Amino acid sequence: MTIQVLGSGCPTCKKLFELTKQAVKELTLKETKVEYLTDIQKIVEMGMMSSPVLVIDGKPVLAGFLPDKEKIKEIIKKSA
Repeated sequence: MTIQVLGSGCPTCKKLFELTKQAVKELTLKETKVEYLTDIQKIVEMGMMSSPVLVIDGKPVLAGFLPDKEKIKEIIKKSA
């Protein structure tokens, strides 16, 4: 599983990246890689109009807000 956080580099985007890394660690997903990308063009290409965007295996699963860590874990489990 590959998880990406796409954002502009703002504090909210960085916080989503940190929370996502913590969620993956707590779920003990050893083969999961978490990346942080600041390529605005990639966000636009995905059809997203707001950031941050949480992408799991190439599919956007969350955009435009910062959920808590438990919600992120829920989203990851559903996508696994």
